[in-house]
Amino acid sequence: MGMKRCSNGHFYDDMKYQQCPYCGISNMDASKTMPIIMQSQPGASADATVGRTVAMSPEEIAKRQAAAGDDGKTVGIMKKKTGIDPVVGWVVCVDGPSRGQDYRIKSERNFIGRDRSMDISIMGDESISRNNHAVISFNPKNGSFRLVPGDGHGLVFLNDEEVFVPVELNRGDIIELGQTKLMFIPLCGGDFSW
Repeated sequence: MGMKRCSNGHFYDDMKYQQCPYCGISNMDASKTMPIIMQSQPGASADATVGRTVAMSPEEIAKRQAAAGDDGKTVGIMKKKTGIDPVVGWVVCVDGPSRGQDYRIKSERNFIGRDRSMDISIMGDESISRNNHAVISFNPKNGSFRLVPGDGHGLVFLNDEEVFVPVELNRGDIIELGQTKLMFIPLCGGDFSW
């Protein structure tokens, strides 16, 4: 228990409260969420725990996650199994503003859009949705690839046919998003797998 004194002279447990509970909560930052930390309650048996909310800085959260072996990121099956997140295929822009550019496909889901945060970020084509225009997935269990339409406004075409539901991808298929055409080239599949 860490006791802290506020500017008005009140003492409070700073591990339990973000700020002095006696002074009110008028200036509390409600936009921050705090993790629940399990700790032993004083006087309880060693295995008895109670959950309580504790105010921690992002740095403290990162330190605790690192100590627990968790950097906060979700790890895909392939990366968990091999220790790396290897390329499993590519799409190459064969027509459109990014003609000649290649994009790596990794295991599991690869989100396509023009935002830099996307797994496959296609710059220069403003007719592609910023986020999640489409998804290319690789199933490491059976070595198959699928194209899934995203939740953006733009349509997705596979070999000139509109895609409404997940469809299987085959070598040389042409994916069309906005003004961009991408050729699909698998690495993993029937004859090779990581």
